[in-house]
Amino acid sequence: MNKILLISAFSILTFNVMAQEKIVQTAGRDQLGDFAPKFAELNDDVLFGEVWSRTDKLGLRDRSLVTITSLISQGITDNSLVYHLQSAKKNGITRTEIAEIITHIGFYAGWPKAWAAFNLAKGVWAEDTAGEDAKAAFQRGMIFPIGEPNTAYARYFIGNSYLAPISREQVNVSNVTFEPGCRNNWHIHKATKGGGQMLVGVAGRGWYQEEGKPAQEILPGMVIHIPANVKHWHGAAADSWFAHLAFEVPGENASNEWLEPVTDEEYDKLQK
Repeated sequence: MNKILLISAFSILTFNVMAQEKIVQTAGRDQLGDFAPKFAELNDDVLFGEVWSRTDKLGLRDRSLVTITSLISQGITDNSLVYHLQSAKKNGITRTEIAEIITHIGFYAGWPKAWAAFNLAKGVWAEDTAGEDAKAAFQRGMIFPIGEPNTAYARYFIGNSYLAPISREQVNVSNVTFEPGCRNNWHIHKATKGGGQMLVGVAGRGWYQEEGKPAQEILPGMVIHIPANVKHWHGAAADSWFAHLAFEVPGENASNEWLEPVTDEEYDKLQK
């Protein structure tokens, strides 16, 4: 398999990219199935089922960026743009980024088109205004920086995460911050010898869970040792921002394998 370098949650690791789950779209058949069945088929099975699902060629975040740019440039500001703005948010494009994206588009596609797009984007990202204030307050109470959005691998997370490299000498150390409710997919740090990861709680409240074991709460100062070849996930509590330091443990033939998401049902049980 081809190996690529990933700033993972939460160390720099080499990993084998797993195939993204195929996107399921039914809007064509739901709205036009009886009237235009062939168009519905092309929309659901070809556009989304094939083109959008080729994430090994171009990630979902980049496809969202291309799509909203195309729609805004054509002056299309109906429900289709709202849908793709919502998808862009889901695929990791933040409130700050969409504002910059539309501003940039305005210089090339036209100012009125940008205004129209902003009117829709404000609604899609409205709840993030409070989130930005909470993020700033969380940063003020934490010694390490929150860092930049971990958007390149947003498809392996539910919610937004941020990554700040702390050290790249001797041992790779990163500070990883999760917004409330954010968690990474189940994954495995593989190695034939050594390997694994160590987490140290920095601020807020989070969760760590190994497959087949109860979830463990992570608080500031707590240390979590993750052996190599153990399936697990980690992230924030539903009502709290959370940050941890992640230490990469050197190992032979080390790689990171991303698996399925932590379902809402699994995650919600932890809050009760």
